[in-house]
Amino acid sequence: MIDTNIKAGGKVEFSDLSNKVIGCAIEVHKALGPGLLESAYRQCLCHELRLNNINFHAEKPLPINYRGCILDCGYRIDILVENEIIIELKSVEKLNRVHEAQILYYMKLANIKQGFLVNFNVTLLKDGQKALFYNFICFMLFMVLISRSSIE
Repeated sequence: MIDTNIKAGGKVEFSDLSNKVIGCAIEVHKALGPGLLESAYRQCLCHELRLNNINFHAEKPLPINYRGCILDCGYRIDILVENEIIIELKSVEKLNRVHEAQILYYMKLANIKQGFLVNFNVTLLKDGQKALFYNFICFMLFMVLISRSSIE
C-alpha cells in the first residue's frame, strides 16, 4: 500500500518505498550521468533495485482490455516496483506532456496509483523527475488539457 501524504503548503511526503526508489535512481544518475540510452539506465536501475532488495518487474507487458478482449498492443511498463509504483524512464532533451500522458495511461490500465517519470538526460536528476498520482478525475482533466494544447 502506498503511503503518500500531502503536508501543509502542498508539499508531498513520500512513502519509504518511494524514497528508496528515488534513491536508487539518484545512485544510477550519479554513477552514469546524462547521455546514455534509456535501455542502459533501465538495466542499471534494475541492478540498483536488486542491490536494495526491492522487488520489481522490468518491461512488464501491459495489455489492453477492449470490449472484453485482452489485447497485447506492445505496451510495456519500464519498471513496476512492488506492484505499487510505475517507473517510466526517458533519456530525452526535455520531458513534455506526451510523456506524462503515457505514464498516466499506463497507471490507468494497470490500476496503479503512483508513478515516477524519470529523465536521465539532465545534469541534476531532480530536474528530470516527476511524481504522478493517478485518479480518474485528474486523468480526464489532464487529457482535456492535452487535447486542447494539440489543437492550438
